[in-house]
Amino acid sequence: MERPASIETRDLVKIYRGRRGAPPIRALDGLSLRVGAGEIFGLLGRNGAGKTTLLRILTTLTRPSAGSALLLGMDVEAEPERVRQAICAVLQENAVEIFLSVVDNLATYARFHSIPRAEVSRRIERALELFDLTEVRHQKVIDLSGGLKRRVQVAKVFMVDRPVVFLDEATTGMDPINKRVTMEAIREEAGRGRTILLTTQVLQEAEELCDRIAIIDRGKTVVQGDLRTIRALSSRAFDLTITFEAISDELLEELRQLPLLKLSHKHTTVELCVKGKEFSALEILSAIARRHQILHFEVSGATLEDVFLELLGPHATEDRA
Repeated sequence: MERPASIETRDLVKIYRGRRGAPPIRALDGLSLRVGAGEIFGLLGRNGAGKTTLLRILTTLTRPSAGSALLLGMDVEAEPERVRQAICAVLQENAVEIFLSVVDNLATYARFHSIPRAEVSRRIERALELFDLTEVRHQKVIDLSGGLKRRVQVAKVFMVDRPVVFLDEATTGMDPINKRVTMEAIREEAGRGRTILLTTQVLQEAEELCDRIAIIDRGKTVVQGDLRTIRALSSRAFDLTITFEAISDELLEELRQLPLLKLSHKHTTVELCVKGKEFSALEILSAIARRHQILHFEVSGATLEDVFLELLGPHATEDRA
């Protein structure tokens, strides 16, 4: 049964004027998507695809040029004040007071959102526990690592009980431990029925966290659906990890002749993602083993990253002007 929509955009367009006579920039070009209530929804795409522009429209910071965007049934352009009362957001810029302590940051944010004084302490303690910030509660934010600063920022928005949460690259700069703690906290909040729309460059993070995903490119939706649906779009791509006795330039050149989505190597181990229309994993391994000594290999099915690369091209993870 399909969940009711928390967020819905229809043919959304955003055009920015070019500088000094340059042509206008079409950041969104008829983008349509639907986010169900209570979902963790991942918005993926290369840099410049339009992710942040979409979030700025949905959070009422930017007006669309055409199309419509609804949040809990409210038009974000016609009813911006009502929309703001239903959302909280972490955008890419750090929004923490660096000369205040962690606790004072949380308390200030709570007062800004008119949380009753009797409730503030309880919510602070919950946020500190949820995001594992108890040990640094009295430290000034300026003295924290970049990852901890970002975690404080994310903790702030979860102080406020709003039904829709926007997280734009929320785990940027976090080490693996910080990131894991934050992801667990996001899962817990979604479990309470909140709708969370997040953008991320870390595809494994999206794969672990998200109920559904949309991949966008050049301001348009390329595909959206659950992970099973999106993985099924791959044309039999598979991953190969091969450890050789030695790696030569000749070997690497042979591998580059395969229908690759990606190739990387470290020491004597090579990681490949191969489109499987022309060759099977067994055929590739057999051909390589006839000319090169293989010590170990592993084969696995298509990942979200493989589908992402196949849909957007081999340079999908690189910046676009």
